[in-house]
Amino acid sequence: MTLEIKEVNTKKDFRSFINLPYQIHKAHPNWVPPIYSDDLKFFNSKKNDSFSSSDTLMLIAKHEKLVVGRIMGIIHHKYNMMHQAEEGRFCFLETHEDFSVAFALINRIELWAKENGMKKLIGPLGFSDKDPQGFLVEGFNEPVVIATNCNFPFMIRFMEKAGYTKKIDLVVYKLMIPEVFPLFYKNIHTRVTSNNKSIRLINFSSRRQLRPYVKPVFELLNETFKDIFAFSPLNDKEMKEFANRYLFILDPKFIKVIENENKELLAFILSMPDISEGIKKCKGKVLPFGLFHILRSQKKTGQLNLLLGGIKPAFRNLGLDSVLGISLLEEAKKAGLKVIDSHLILENNTKMRAEVEKMGGVVYKRYRIFEKTL
Repeated sequence: MTLEIKEVNTKKDFRSFINLPYQIHKAHPNWVPPIYSDDLKFFNSKKNDSFSSSDTLMLIAKHEKLVVGRIMGIIHHKYNMMHQAEEGRFCFLETHEDFSVAFALINRIELWAKENGMKKLIGPLGFSDKDPQGFLVEGFNEPVVIATNCNFPFMIRFMEKAGYTKKIDLVVYKLMIPEVFPLFYKNIHTRVTSNNKSIRLINFSSRRQLRPYVKPVFELLNETFKDIFAFSPLNDKEMKEFANRYLFILDPKFIKVIENENKELLAFILSMPDISEGIKKCKGKVLPFGLFHILRSQKKTGQLNLLLGGIKPAFRNLGLDSVLGISLLEEAKKAGLKVIDSHLILENNTKMRAEVEKMGGVVYKRYRIFEKTL
C-alpha cells in the first residue's frame, strides 16, 4: 500500500489533521480530546497570531484514502533570534503503532528544517511552552490534564529509533491538599501581610472582574518567564487569543493576584478545577451542550490543576508566593478539592521543585523533549 505524505492545504486536509487524534486514541482510557472549536482557531494561521513570527508546515500521511498520521513543523524566527538558535521544532505528531508512517512524517520535517538553515530539530514543542510539550515517558496510567500531551509508550521507542536523544525533561507533581496548613507557611503569610500594608490580595467572583487583569497578567508573564526554556513573549494579539481560549472555562475563585497601592500587579497564580471528564463526556465539542458538561465537571472533580504563576523579580523572596498559596489552598479546601496537579515544571527548576516538595509533592508524571542534530 502506497504511503503519501501530503501538505495540509485544503479544508478537507485541515479537518483530517484536526480529527485524526480521535481515531488513534478512541480506545485510550486516559486520552482527553481537545476542545475542537479551539483547535480550529489554533491551527488557523488567520486566527492565531503565533503564525506571524514563524514558518510552519502541517503534514498528513495517507494510505490510499485513509489518513494515518500527522505532524507539524515550526521554525520560530522570533525565538531563534532572541536566543541565537538555529532550531526547528516538531509537534502534534500522531500515528498508530506504525514506525514507517512516523519515520516518513518526521523525516519530511527534518528535511524541511534543514533546507531552511536549521541545525537541530527539537520537540514535541509548539509555538510556546504554553502549548502541549514533550512526550509522556513516565505515568502512562495517570489521568491527563488540559494542555498536556497524551501518547502511547511506543512513541518513545520511535523517537529513540529515529536518532533522537533527551533535550530536557519536565516533571508533574501530585500534591495532597492538607487539612491543616504547615505552620511555616502560616508564619510567612502573617509576617508578609503584617509588614507590607501596601500590598493587596485580590479575589475574584466573576469573569467580568478578570477582564481588566488579563493584559497586566500577561505582561508580568512576559517579564517573569523571559529566561524559561521555549518561552516566547506574547504580543497584544497573542495575549487576547490566549485569554479567549481559556477565560470561558476558568473559575474566577481559583485565580489570585497581588497588587500594590498603585494597582501595579506584583504577583499572580492561575489554576482551575480539572475539566477532563467534562471534555471526555462532550467529546471535545462545546456546542450545543458540551459547555454544560465541562462546567459541571469542575464542580464534581477533586483535583485542582495549576496553570501559571509569576512574581515580579524585585518582589521575589518576600513571601508573596506564600500569600498566594495559602489563599488558593483555602479556596480549594472550601470547594472540597483533595489533590493538586502542579502542571509541567522544568526538571532544572530546583527552586520551584523544592517548594513543591516541601509541601509533600511527589513526581507522578514526566515528559521529555527530544532533540536531533540535522
